[in-house]
Amino acid sequence: MAKFRAWVLVCLLTATLLGAASLAQDADAEGCKDSPLISRFPGSVIHSCENKEFEQADFPLNTDGSKTKHIEGEYHSWDIGTREGTSQIQLYRNMETALTKAGFTLDYKNPPDDFVAHKGSTWIHIESKGDYYYQTIVTEKEMQQEVTADASSLADEIGKSGHVAVYGIHFDTGKAEILPDSESTLNEIVKLMQQQTDLKLRVEGHTDNQGSAASNQTLSDKRAQAVVAWLTAHGTASSRLTAKGFGQTRPVADNSTEEGRAKNRRVELVKQ
Repeated sequence: MAKFRAWVLVCLLTATLLGAASLAQDADAEGCKDSPLISRFPGSVIHSCENKEFEQADFPLNTDGSKTKHIEGEYHSWDIGTREGTSQIQLYRNMETALTKAGFTLDYKNPPDDFVAHKGSTWIHIESKGDYYYQTIVTEKEMQQEVTADASSLADEIGKSGHVAVYGIHFDTGKAEILPDSESTLNEIVKLMQQQTDLKLRVEGHTDNQGSAASNQTLSDKRAQAVVAWLTAHGTASSRLTAKGFGQTRPVADNSTEEGRAKNRRVELVKQ
């Protein structure tokens, strides 16, 4: 009887441990939860997730990837494992129908692999892989500028190295029009020129490697000229400024990453 009780106890303990292991295996990754826009496929488990206040993503708009939608804004992504027996087309049709009924417009369809949809400023990309799927959601918004370049820090860097990269000057994508949120940085350059009356600067424009080299060269020239025009219009003598674009020829970071390309898109001030 004692041996039987011990055997029963071992069986119960084993069952408990196996059950606990199963629950642990089926638990969502720590810190991950469903999007409020769309529920996960029933029986699925979140393997991982990523949430960023501001990020960029390129969503496909055709099958060969030659046409994309570039979006910058609030970013969320999930890697979600589906329940056993779920097919790619089953997941695809469920997600497609749910978003369509919620008022999303389908911008790209590639059943059973992936699709892109949007509603207002929110874009979603679903990629079905059979026993798991990727879900990426980006809501377009302007980045809040949190880093400023003041006249003192600009002067210090120019004094040390003879040049300084300025990242607070923003342009419309593919254009040379200076955006209004650039004014605080530009005003600091004006202040620098007022404080150092003998200083002469070459304003350089630099791009990443997206697009053709020729178009990037032209764009960088126009952006450098736009900065010079703004500074002269706000009190800096034109004789103290020159403009030159270098296009994509002088990268300071890896153009194969989004972060690297952002660093390569810059204006530099070079002491003359």
